[in-house]
Amino acid sequence: MSARREAILALADGRIFRGRAFGATGEAVGEAVFNTAMTGYQEVLTDPSYKGQIVCMTYPEIGNVGINAEDAESAGVHVEGFVVKEYRARPSNWRSEMALGEYLERAGVVGIEGIETRALVRHIRAHGAQQAVISSVTLDPGVLAARAKASPGLVGRDLVKEVTCAESYDWELGDWELGAGYRRPSKEELRDAPLVVALDYGIKRNILHRLVASGFRVRVMPAAASAAEILAPNPDGVFLSNGPADPAALPYAHKAVRGVLGRKPIFGICLGHQILGLALGGRTYKLGFGHHGANHPVMDLRTRRVEITSQNHGFAVDAGSLEGRAELSHLNLNDKTVEGLRGAGVPFFSVQYHPEASPGPHDAGYLFARFRRLVEAFPRWGAEALDRIAAEEGGAAAR
Repeated sequence: MSARREAILALADGRIFRGRAFGATGEAVGEAVFNTAMTGYQEVLTDPSYKGQIVCMTYPEIGNVGINAEDAESAGVHVEGFVVKEYRARPSNWRSEMALGEYLERAGVVGIEGIETRALVRHIRAHGAQQAVISSVTLDPGVLAARAKASPGLVGRDLVKEVTCAESYDWELGDWELGAGYRRPSKEELRDAPLVVALDYGIKRNILHRLVASGFRVRVMPAAASAAEILAPNPDGVFLSNGPADPAALPYAHKAVRGVLGRKPIFGICLGHQILGLALGGRTYKLGFGHHGANHPVMDLRTRRVEITSQNHGFAVDAGSLEGRAELSHLNLNDKTVEGLRGAGVPFFSVQYHPEASPGPHDAGYLFARFRRLVEAFPRWGAEALDRIAAEEGGAAAR
């Protein structure tokens, strides 16, 4: 791997950026987006929600802390390509196990450094996220721009089938502890814990860690699981995960969720939130350049509390399409897009952002505890469970 190898990033509209290659030698095609997080590049790389995308980090120095196995959000790298201002090939971190460039090279992922990422971000903000090509083998700008323009975008594509698990499995690792790694609950704790079925649309590991740490037994099921399969183990609750691409391209998921609504408490995150909206009869739409980062302000409309959140999505739920079917619970303060829904007489809630904080702040971590309370309250209060919990939380916030 040579830091002096030339590489080109070409956008579908013909804008060209020249830089140096790192990671794997080759060519990558995907939708160019930018991420504003200052830390957590490994979590970004291994987040299955980034399938189909070339990610540009806005923080200028990337690679400083290296790579370690514990911080991976999945079994592999899912971004199509990686763009940074300055790659640091010599990490300084006691947890580091290898350099970022070596990690990308092993994963077969093409990277480019040395470009003016501020100019790229300004261009995407002005003209929207679009298809792009990174290449360290073909260096003809016109050829690369034409390939980018001819490549399929994310609208209408089902990429969930490429990242979901092949078969169901149980997850038993909780939160990470310094010097001990990820905690595994005792047999007694697991025996007494409520069971949650987690639908894997591209689920991040830290979501699973947080569910276990919240006191759940977790059974992960493939994205194509039917309502009958989801309900077969008689779970106490159902979780809908994050994932990539267009939520409207997943009719099988919408159907399954419709079959569960009202029968079990449901909590959805990111793509799971969008699938829930579609299952209710709503609509989704493509955002101009999406929300990707760890610093997005969101307001809880009941408590008026503002949370700084981690986000990664290119589609959003149309609030007007759900009138009478769900209550808008959270709002993005940057562009006023939908960030949360809660059931109207049905025990579900969902958020567009990532409360598992990986990477990102911990402001929204309480949502996992809310889900545990909803699961425990549902047998007693049924459809009223979420309203009662919301009233209690509102009273606590007022005090």
